[in-house]
Amino acid sequence: MLHIFFSASLLFHIGVLMGIFPNDIIWGGRTDLGNWRQFEMISVGINLLFLFLVYWRQGILPLAARPQLFRIVFILMALLFALNTLGNLYAKNPLETWLFTPITAISCLLCFRISRN
Repeated sequence: MLHIFFSASLLFHIGVLMGIFPNDIIWGGRTDLGNWRQFEMISVGINLLFLFLVYWRQGILPLAARPQLFRIVFILMALLFALNTLGNLYAKNPLETWLFTPITAISCLLCFRISRN
């Protein structure tokens, strides 16, 4: 299920870069900084990394790794989503608060749950 969140997030961020979605609903509505495109490219890279890690954890990408590494990586991902959830709560754009806060909170819980298995 987590791969669905990351795939949708990846498509969303690509859509923002392509102008399909407005850029005022990202980064807490603070796109007046002028470097939102660079931030979006980082978001695309992070989502690709997360997709890779989820597929790795599911055994789709066969890589030898210790189980402790999975736990650490997914705990770090859960912490990142927890911080993102807090940031979404204080977004300037209400859409970001009401739509993306639950999505990042669910992603946080799923990452934490995966880290426990």
